[in-house]
Amino acid sequence: MLFNEKELSEECGVFGIWGAESSQYLTYLGLHSLQHRGQESAGIVCNDSGKLQGYRNLGLLSQVFDKPEYLERLSGNSAIGHVRYSTAGENKIENVQPLFFDFSNEQFALAHNGNLTNAITLKKKLEQVGDIFISSSDSEILMHLIRHSKKKLFEDKIKDALKQIQGGFAYVLLTKGSLIVALDSHGLRPLSIGKLPEGGYAVASETCALDAVSAEFVRDVQPGELIIINDDGMKIDHWTNDTKMAICSMEYIYFARPDSNILGVNVHISRKKMGINLAKEKPVAADIVVGIPNSSLPAASGYAEASGLPYEMGLIKNQYMGREFIQPNQSLREKSVRQKLAAVRSVIKGKKVVLVDDSIVRGTTCAYIVQLLKDAGAIEVHLRVASPPFKYPSFYGIDIQDSKELIAAQKTKEEMRQQFGADSLEFLSEKGLISAIGLNFDTPYQGLDLSYFNGDYPTPLYDYEEKVSKDLKIGKE
Repeated sequence: MLFNEKELSEECGVFGIWGAESSQYLTYLGLHSLQHRGQESAGIVCNDSGKLQGYRNLGLLSQVFDKPEYLERLSGNSAIGHVRYSTAGENKIENVQPLFFDFSNEQFALAHNGNLTNAITLKKKLEQVGDIFISSSDSEILMHLIRHSKKKLFEDKIKDALKQIQGGFAYVLLTKGSLIVALDSHGLRPLSIGKLPEGGYAVASETCALDAVSAEFVRDVQPGELIIINDDGMKIDHWTNDTKMAICSMEYIYFARPDSNILGVNVHISRKKMGINLAKEKPVAADIVVGIPNSSLPAASGYAEASGLPYEMGLIKNQYMGREFIQPNQSLREKSVRQKLAAVRSVIKGKKVVLVDDSIVRGTTCAYIVQLLKDAGAIEVHLRVASPPFKYPSFYGIDIQDSKELIAAQKTKEEMRQQFGADSLEFLSEKGLISAIGLNFDTPYQGLDLSYFNGDYPTPLYDYEEKVSKDLKIGKE
């Protein structure tokens, strides 16, 4: 993705362990592999002989657990962890997960990836009956609904609560006696389960985290499932059977790590196929293909392979620049981009360049990147984007909830090309994207949420309906 003053941000990462010694250290390793999904805060809660204890704070995982004693004082054979990006709720200590609840009759902790579309309505109703919220995160709502349920068994209380919430969610809960996993009815957020060498289980937002703890992949959690893992093994149940797969397409385009597999599809391979399809759909006469580090490189490789053009490392990213490096004005932002990215003049000079990016969201520094290549001596710069135009906001766990933030919702393709200073600009089609990912579900969209590109949301949007009706009108004009 082209560097913006505020890049499109991942949702969150959740991880869980059941039945393994030193669960806190395994959870730390798993979360480290998920750090790309959230850099604002991190936390771990462990189950030590039926008593839950945890530690959480603001910052990167390594900053939160920067002293050995923070992990050493946690113990037990089961744990859950979370790395957070605040798509709903402020970035403050009260919102750091896992959220931990210590009642007189029970303890449990929960970690959540996603966003609830009826959170505002539910919170108002709960406050009206006297509930007090300790955080501004929508994740806490599930706990209140569980406590209000009249069901006797805890897992039935969870089912009761899940039937009242809407949107995208992957929950991992830890109690004294079990690790509980739940996924929304459309599978919008990814979640996988693996078997540990010592016999226990691991649960993670991405399979790369299972690999980090040497867990053998067992299965992806399916829409509407409620899975209970305890000392008796793994029990697969459902909180609803009214399901239809619609996994977030941006997981394949940008969010997930290239070494992760989502629903049996490797992310790197799908991104390379996006580049291949893009080259077939939008060819251009050029000398070399250059990708923008890092998530665009597989698509650039695919474009080069399909077009027969040389693939060159024409842009170098400074890997030591933090993603959180955000500057308050355009002049400083451009200087920060120069620190983040450099053109290899000897590769670029005198060449017609195909510049491949995975997606364009806000596009505020696209012009600067194109100019960077032209300053390095590029004769022409043809921008090719390995996804359709991002025209519609997201409400399932990505930090774009207003079409005004999306350049493709405000400008035509030609207007964008002129603003960027590119010699041409083309996007991958929806058909090309679906083909590249290659899921095989019996639905018109092949089990993918493509609402960012066409405004066809897989679920009702409840609290956002009025906003969405305006955004849909803008996007289709």
